Amino acid sequence: MKRNVLLFGLIVGLALCANMIVMVNMMYANTHFKGNDLLGYAAMVAMFSLIFFGVRNHRNKDLDGFISFGKAFKTGALIALVAATLYVIVWMFYYYLFVPDFIDVYTNFVLKNCTPGDLAAKTKEMADFKEMYKNPLFVILITYSEVLP
Repeated sequence: MKRNVLLFGLIVGLALCANMIVMVNMMYANTHFKGNDLLGYAAMVAMFSLIFFGVRNHRNKDLDGFISFGKAFKTGALIALVAATLYVIVWMFYYYLFVPDFIDVYTNFVLKNCTPGDLAAKTKEMADFKEMYKNPLFVILITYSEVLP
């Protein structure tokens, strides 16, 4: 099971990391970048559907074609945890070493795309977010919350 969890977890994690790096670079390269939520969520569903194949692979190769719900859930959760952990580690290095001004760029991006009536509230929200993002523990927790659920 360990080999299967690590293999599929690393595959999903690498796909997530590649997606994250591409999206951050697109936002930096084009300040008018308009993200495609549908495409982003579709990519995440496709990446996380690999968890199914990891569980199925474990069932077929290690358990002679039968797996209980509890064992399948545990295997899938561990694959997701490995993938999310890789995503968090890569983001921490990428953020602190390559894009330390990410919050400023992201704040400008959010404020450009908000309505004039929401501007004051969004500005305060982003200032609070920037303050929280100074704490590495918060960065880890918020990054896990992006992909683990």
